[in-house]
Amino acid sequence: MKTVQVKRVLETVREFPDLGKKIKKARERDERSLSRICKECGISRAYWYQLEAEDLRSPATESIIRRIEQILDVDLGVNFESSAQEKPS
Repeated sequence: MKTVQVKRVLETVREFPDLGKKIKKARERDERSLSRICKECGISRAYWYQLEAEDLRSPATESIIRRIEQILDVDLGVNFESSAQEKPS
């Protein structure tokens, strides 16, 4: 008998005050151009500016934030371990 596996994904949305400011600071410390950084992160310049301005239409994904941390070699303090700031989505 054949079966089909089904995966359930739980989504957690948290607020991280001043994350945009931290991203901007990290970018300004980097010697690469914004175009280069965005290319390496796989996001557009427009989206990057929305991140820095903390003006997004929908939450940024953790994978994007982790790529930014990796590319800029910085820890932005995004942590989902404690539930104090959790918001149901």
